[in-house]
Formats: sequence, C-alpha cells, structure tokens
Amino acid sequence: MSQHKLTPNEAQLLQESINSETKTVDIRLKQGEYQYDLAKELASFQLQLKFPDAKELIKKIYGEEKANEDRFIRNIQTILKKMEKNGIVNILPKKKPWELQRYALSSFKFQDLDKNLITLATPQQIEQTQNLLNPILSPQEPPTTKPSQIKTKIFTLTLIIIISYTAVSWSLLQPIINPIIFIPAFSIAFICSLILGKTVSQK
Repeated sequence: MSQHKLTPNEAQLLQESINSETKTVDIRLKQGEYQYDLAKELASFQLQLKFPDAKELIKKIYGEEKANEDRFIRNIQTILKKMEKNGIVNILPKKKPWELQRYALSSFKFQDLDKNLITLATPQQIEQTQNLLNPILSPQEPPTTKPSQIKTKIFTLTLIIIISYTAVSWSLLQPIINPIIFIPAFSIAFICSLILGKTVSQK
C-alpha cells in the first residue's frame, strides 16, 4: 500500500471520516451511477491516505481518455459539487492555484435518499488505514534524558576523572613511572573529560 504524506489537517480530516457515524443524505448512491462510483473510488484513495482531484478519479474509474476531456472533467466536478452540498464529500483547498481541487469523503457510511445503507470500506480496511494514520496523528517524540540522570552522569564522570588524575599524579611522583598504572589512568581521565564536556554542553 503506497503511503501519501499527509498534512496534519488532512490527517485529521481522514480521522473524522473514519470516526463518523452513518450519514443520512438527500441523494441517491445507487451502484452504477456517477455518485456511487465517485464515492467508492474516493474511499479507495483515502484508504491509501490519498485525496485525489477530479482528473485522478476519472482516470481510475473511466480511463486515461476520459481524464483528458475537459468537458467530462467539468461534468464530474459538477457532480462532486452536488455531493459536497449533500455532505458526502469535502472539497480541499488547492495547494497551487493551477491545480484542480481535491476531494475527501466525509464518512465511509451513508444512508441515501432511497434509505439504502452504503458502506464504502470494510472494518479490516478501516483498521489498516488507522494503523497507517496513527503515527501521523501521534508522532513519537525522541526519548529525552531526565535532569536527574544527567546530574548522576556528570557526578560519576567527575569522580572517575579525579581518581584517574590522582593515579596519574601519584605515578609521576614515583622514582620510576609505572606504565601499567600511568597509561590506563591517563587514557581514562582523557576520555572521561571529553564525555563530561559533551554532557555538560547538552545539559
């Protein structure tokens, strides 16, 4: 399933359509008619986190040739406008002035003029879409280090540095410098000093 990068507003709009109860509308959504085909295809797009324009809908339903007919596009836009007035779709603002308007279903469940119950997505499809949507609505924040943990780290590093430099100083005061003591102590003190400096700068 390809995933479109949604804006926060688009993600919220999709969440509202998922959560929506069955909507009663004063328009027919009979299978085989334009309104039903458009609603069904809009659902298919939204289940993949996409909001298509009229041309994308036409291409998917009626093919490439129809998608290039300006008159047919205008006819479909008129039908979508009627569907918008009846609360079936929402019209999204254009991202760029020369682009076509995009559309979004207001719900996946409708009761039409003839009292037919129209369900445009299965519970399994809704669940899959919700799983894709959750990270967008609630992005995971990077783990933060608590101030108490930072203080403990600084104290521990400082203590190690003091002990290491004490060992280095003691080694230097001896008549013969013992490399087994001097080199490890100096290396530990040096490394811990670098870590301490980085820790303090991030505090």
